[in-house]
This record gives sequence, structure tokens and C-alpha cells, in this order.
Amino acid sequence: MGFRHVPAAELHLHIEGTLEPELIMELAARNGLTLPFPTLAQLRAQYEFTDLQSFLNLYYANMAVLRTEADFADMTRAYLARASAGGVRHAEIMFDPQAHVVRGVPLAAVVNGIASALAASEQEFGMTTGLIAAFLRDETEEDALEILEQLLAMDAPIIGIGLDSAEVGNPPTKFVRLYDRARAAGLHLIAHAGEEGPPSYVTDALDLLGVERIDHGIRSMEDPALVRRLAAEQVPLTVCPLSNVRLRAVDTLAEHPLPQMLAAGLNVCLNSDDPAYFGGHVDVNFAALETEFGFDADTVATLAGNSIRSSFADGDRKAALLTELQEWRTQQG
Repeated sequence: MGFRHVPAAELHLHIEGTLEPELIMELAARNGLTLPFPTLAQLRAQYEFTDLQSFLNLYYANMAVLRTEADFADMTRAYLARASAGGVRHAEIMFDPQAHVVRGVPLAAVVNGIASALAASEQEFGMTTGLIAAFLRDETEEDALEILEQLLAMDAPIIGIGLDSAEVGNPPTKFVRLYDRARAAGLHLIAHAGEEGPPSYVTDALDLLGVERIDHGIRSMEDPALVRRLAAEQVPLTVCPLSNVRLRAVDTLAEHPLPQMLAAGLNVCLNSDDPAYFGGHVDVNFAALETEFGFDADTVATLAGNSIRSSFADGDRKAALLTELQEWRTQQG
């Protein structure tokens, strides 16, 4: 039985991480850029990496083809088309404003390009969406605050902020003022924690930053007291299994702690992270877990239901999606 088209929400997705090699080549040609890897095969060969930093190096290098509002719109529309085909009904999409501004791309071009595609997503693809500004934890808090103020001044259609990029050595304590400012502006708060960093980063993200969701969080399992807390408070954890394998947060999918996280009563959901780089979108992650762990329809429905309930969608949208999920579950027999 295949569960590749379960209706779900995707809550951990970096839009720049959806940039497929074919679109990179197309955008490079459009913008008159010469890539260091002139053929599609050579570019694809670069997608073999072994850790977070080697991935990030490629991730940022490939962003160079994103120059105009149209580029960002085309990238976003391509993600929406692929995700909706795989069952995603609601997506909360992160983007990295600092990584584009530092290249000289106007912030308005980034935001307006992505937002134009999102504005049409419900009509074109039946998907509701939200946009989250993710700040680079290996940059300064001052730089993040400056970009956040620019986003607020331009009334950018963002629903929240996040924290991503190199985790180790960049603890949540660096960004307390950033999160205080975002909270004062009425934004939702999420952060990557406990992917490569220790369980204490998860605790600090909750207690010092006041986040509503933890992105990744798999290393929480090393701290029994934290696991009990996460279960008691039902803190959403946006887990990305194929990403974790590719970046060697775990060596193999068989060693991924997701089954143990479910058994511990944690509020986990399934996401793709950077699907162009990590081997697949949400539906492919579901299929991989079904194959590896023998997940049945009830387990898949639990993961999908967690994603919907943990989203920032409004109550009516959540109710509609949960009804659709229940209909899907009934069809599975």
C-alpha cells in the first residue's frame, strides 16, 4: 500500500532548497550567468555532499542564479506544483533574506517574487501558504534585526521568523533580541534546534526565544527530561528524515529516531527541508518511511494530522484539512 498522496501540511521547507538543477541552468541562461559547472550532469554531480557545511556551500553557490522577482516567482511556483502533486495542502515556507541581500538582490524583489506565487497558490494548486523569514545563525543578530526591520517597514507578507544555517557554535542565546522584536510585531516564532546542536539548544529555543515550533529536534532524544517535557507540552517538531540521512545527522534511515519519537508521544510531523538536495519531497519521505519502518495508514495519518494541527493555518482551514485527512484514512481501509 502506498501513502504518497496523504493530505498534509509541510512546515519545514526552505524555498531556496527546492531549486532543481534544471531550473538553475534555466535561470543562469536567462540572467546571462556562467556557472562553474557548465553541464547538467556536472551540476548534478555536485549534489553529493556528506555534512551540513558542504551542503550549505552548494546551497549558497546555487542561489547566485536568483536575481529578479521573476526568478523567485518561478522557483516558488515550481515548488507549489510539485508539492501539491504529492499531497501537500498547506505549506509554511521559509526563505533566507540575508543570503540574497548580501548578493545585492533588492529585498523587495525577493519578497515580491515569492509572494506573487504564493498569492495564486490556492487558486492554482489548492494550497494555502504562509511565508517565514529565516535568519542565518552564523551571521550577527544586528544584521538579522536590520533585515527584520526592513521587512516590517515594507509590510512584507510574512507570518513568522525562523533560525537556520550552521547550528553548532551558534546557540539560540545569540538571538534573544531578534525574537523579542518579532514577538512584539505579532509574528510566529520557530527555530532550527537539535539537528547537529545539542539538546540544550532545544531547551534554549523554547525558554529564551519562546518558539512555538522546533525545526528538526532529533537530538532531543538524548535528554530524557527534555523528551518528557516535549511530550507533556506537545511541542511541534518538524522532522526531516531524508535530510537527516543526507547530512549525516543519522547514518542510515534505519537509525532515524522517528519511531522512538512517536512511541514517546512527541508531536512530530514529516517534512522535506530542502527537497532538491535531499532526495525528495514530503511524499517521498512518507514512502521511504513506509518502506523502512512498515508504517501503516494509522501512523501516516498521525504524522499528517500532527502537521495540520501544528500549522499556523486558521481554524477553519485546519478543520477542512483534518476532514480531508479523515476521508483519506477511511479510503485506506
